[in-house]
Amino acid sequence: MTEPIEALVRSHLFEVFGQRDARLRFAAVERVYAEDVQFADPDGVVVGREALNTKAQGLLDDAPSFVFDQDGPIHVNHDLSVLAWTFGPEGQPPVVKGMDICLVRDNVIAKVYTVITKAP
Repeated sequence: MTEPIEALVRSHLFEVFGQRDARLRFAAVERVYAEDVQFADPDGVVVGREALNTKAQGLLDDAPSFVFDQDGPIHVNHDLSVLAWTFGPEGQPPVVKGMDICLVRDNVIAKVYTVITKAP
């Protein structure tokens, strides 16, 4: 039962927030998230697929040499998952660490809460 959620959350990290090709990223956004997805991080809350896609693009634009990596196992409890991640220059120690708490509804991610655990 946890495998589909784990796959969905991995797609969230790598195919959306880690994807620099805008066309491929938006195809993943449409597959991974609810139309009315809510994404909350320390900078605020965005709602909807377009806004989430813009958020991901902005993060990637601000750090052109950075990559996301998974930092440990994905934890799943029914419709809730926690994924720890790192973000930094490829092949270097991470600059930022955090975790995404995702709420899944109808086999897509409906809400994402990003918590930063190590800031630059």
